[in-house]
Amino acid sequence: MAVRAVRGAVQLERDEAGHMAERVGELLTAVLERNEIVADDLISVWFTATPDLHSDFPAAAARGLGIVDVPLICAQELDIAGAMPRVVRIMAHVETYLSKAEISHVYLGATGALRKDIAQ
Repeated sequence: MAVRAVRGAVQLERDEAGHMAERVGELLTAVLERNEIVADDLISVWFTATPDLHSDFPAAAARGLGIVDVPLICAQELDIAGAMPRVVRIMAHVETYLSKAEISHVYLGATGALRKDIAQ
């Protein structure tokens, strides 16, 4: 078993707590399912949000999914001119038997354009 990092991102249509919980929950669920990960395999999850998101902590969505005993942290992305707005990114550290090449990084919707090299 190895420790791997899994990346992902989702763009929100609006800055509302309920909408953030829904979209970030969708992203986390996709990351877990596509990589055959269960909550016990999670070591930690980093969440970042663009500076235009203020309604809630993205990590609250993980707690809403029942991920309650995993260290989570939120941070703000750099405020870069021309960057895609209303984006939440994640980097989950997991224990897995998957090789680096087998990891499925999840970029939902328009965020696939952020990392065309790894988005699946």
